[in-house]
Amino acid sequence: MGRPDLSRRRLLAAAGGLTVAGSFGFAALGTGADALASGADTRVRYWNLFSGGDGYNMIAMLDAFRADNPGIDVKDSTLQWGSPFYTKLAMAAAGNRAPDLGVMHMGRVTGFSPGRLLDPWDVRLLAKYGVREGDFNPALWRRGVIDGKLYALPLDIHVQLCFYRKDVLKKAGLLGADGRMVPVTSTDEWFDMLKEARGATKKGLQTLGMWHNDQNFQWWFFVAFYTQLGGTWFNAANTEVTFDTDKATQVLQFLRRHLTEGYTNPAFGGGAGAEQVLNGAPFAWEGNWSVPVFDAAKLDYGATPLPPVFGEQATHAESHAFVLPHQSGRGGAADEAAHRLAAYVVTHARQWAAGGHIPAYTPTLSTPAYRKLNPQSEYVTAMDHQATEPKVWFAGSTGILAQRVGPIVVSSTVGSAEPDVAAGRMKGMLTELLASKNPMDGRTAAQGGAVA
Repeated sequence: MGRPDLSRRRLLAAAGGLTVAGSFGFAALGTGADALASGADTRVRYWNLFSGGDGYNMIAMLDAFRADNPGIDVKDSTLQWGSPFYTKLAMAAAGNRAPDLGVMHMGRVTGFSPGRLLDPWDVRLLAKYGVREGDFNPALWRRGVIDGKLYALPLDIHVQLCFYRKDVLKKAGLLGADGRMVPVTSTDEWFDMLKEARGATKKGLQTLGMWHNDQNFQWWFFVAFYTQLGGTWFNAANTEVTFDTDKATQVLQFLRRHLTEGYTNPAFGGGAGAEQVLNGAPFAWEGNWSVPVFDAAKLDYGATPLPPVFGEQATHAESHAFVLPHQSGRGGAADEAAHRLAAYVVTHARQWAAGGHIPAYTPTLSTPAYRKLNPQSEYVTAMDHQATEPKVWFAGSTGILAQRVGPIVVSSTVGSAEPDVAAGRMKGMLTELLASKNPMDGRTAAQGGAVA
């Protein structure tokens, strides 16, 4: 069967509807380097999303690859995160102008029409360059497999963490002999800890910054704690909603309690969490991309996965992954060089860990160099307790699911909706989204509309 045609109008509408512009540490505007070495035999065009600290770390790894592989030119371009990137990538793949290598968030791959806009990896070529399935967390590897083929090669996972100031916790008697936050295993233990920490906190500072009015962070926190309760989203065939409103209500009540009991200040926006920790507040729930921020401040701090208050370890995780944008004539030297480049970066990701990300290539995690990294070595266990969004086309980092369900979570957290009512609204929205058609599946008519 031939590859279904994807019109320009449909692709623009679909790609725009599937993304929102973000301002997170892992996704920013930047300009890539055009580093073409003279006399090289092969050129690889590589599009990525990394700027800021991640951009510097990626450039360092690319420069190392160039030094080790002088016969391969790498033309890397850093594009604007959000709708512009996905629109351009979709159009390039549909118009046979795609780069040889790209980066996406793992949760977006299912909705990006694998087999039409993405080509599968040649696992034999990856193995030739040192990348094998056995060197990855099994659940993470499976997230990139669709219809039995690997479409996304994981580079890392990035997770939501509980950052804490050691001086404040020590004063409150909440720091263990190992210099880490004492563990908690229930909601009562967690709020007892917050109460003790508040007593050791300078006046005017909140106890916990938790991005209470941000739809993406509140959604990510919900996913973590709902997973701790064993909550599910859809059946195995993704034909029925299995969302448990009772469990959802428990999570929403838990999130709301931080504001009603005064541990989170409703007058502060999300960004105040990190600022308050720098000023002496004990806790902030933030993504691991905040590690460089706290490192630069020379702060004595730690970071652990979100507390397992419902008994089971689980913290929200996403993954940057390498993908092969569709090329009608994919193959040959450039394609093999793309496999070689991706494999090199994945297996040389010690530099990448400096940005706070957990390398996906598990042999890296057992090296002495990685074990010396703090707080990275403290939260590396998150690799084995990933709470991820469901594997459906409308999921993925800051995607449609977060856009539609995230505001409902916020409404409960800030008190404009009762938790049980919000849980019902969440289930209704999941039902509506499951009945929608993927506008980038290569079959949906343009007039069917992109889900915005």
